[in-house]
Amino acid sequence: MAVLTTAAARRALPPTTGLRKVSAQRPSLVGTAILLLGALYCLLPVAWVVVASTKDAGELFSTFTFAPSTHLWDNVVALSQYRGGLFYRWMLNTAIYAGVGALVSTFVSALSGYVLAKFSFPGKNTVFTVLLMGVLVPGVILAIPQYFLLAQFDLTNSYWSVLLPQLISPYGIYLARIYAAASVPQEVVEAGRTEGAGEWGIFMRLALPMMAPGLVTIFLFQFVAVWNNFMLPYIMLGNDQLFPITVGLSGLLNQGSTVPALYTLVITGALLSIIPLVVLFFALQRFWRVDLAAGAVKS
Repeated sequence: MAVLTTAAARRALPPTTGLRKVSAQRPSLVGTAILLLGALYCLLPVAWVVVASTKDAGELFSTFTFAPSTHLWDNVVALSQYRGGLFYRWMLNTAIYAGVGALVSTFVSALSGYVLAKFSFPGKNTVFTVLLMGVLVPGVILAIPQYFLLAQFDLTNSYWSVLLPQLISPYGIYLARIYAAASVPQEVVEAGRTEGAGEWGIFMRLALPMMAPGLVTIFLFQFVAVWNNFMLPYIMLGNDQLFPITVGLSGLLNQGSTVPALYTLVITGALLSIIPLVVLFFALQRFWRVDLAAGAVKS
């Protein structure tokens, strides 16, 4: 009977309905053009860095064209030999700052977001309001107060001075709270409590796997933010052996005003610094599954 009713309803539809659906699905030429211009705007500097890294100092300062040259390997070798391979020390430092900072920050965000989404306690709305205010505060404003605070504990000019301020991300907690509320059904939490599981066990064994796709996004955001961070390590660090790639290349750029040959090292270093981010993005892309928690609650 349901099949007959559906068939009759389909016959009763006006003949233009299908045409309207097809026309609605056609991409807008204006929207496509805007997206293409945006992509060009974002990718053009990357293309310039790729091409510029293949040129030597003479070609770089002559009339520049987008035709690549043949000096990429020479520039990589020169960068590797600069002060005994100091560039790769900067890369290692950046990987430590970004990797450890993003992992710990993602876990803290997941735990905090889960608590804000699934528990009721006095002052919950106030905490969330303060959290939203923290999202609106630029990290640059907090860098100097954080420097004075860490200086009281003699932690400046160390790995801790860059790691500690970045372990808590208000934006990450905000995203985790929204994703926990949407992806972790209350029925699953109650079922875990009924089975005798503790709150920590419920979070680690049930909620955390369900939140995994959202946590991958938070991890990527935080990793890229720490990888590209300049002001905080610039203020905190004075030893160039502890510099991340941003501060190290900035120092090379400043020296380029007296030694122009260093500009090719800066551009080549910028190109090499992009590669880990691209690799990480494609490596984690497969974890973005919106249906990870599908079927967790059976009716």
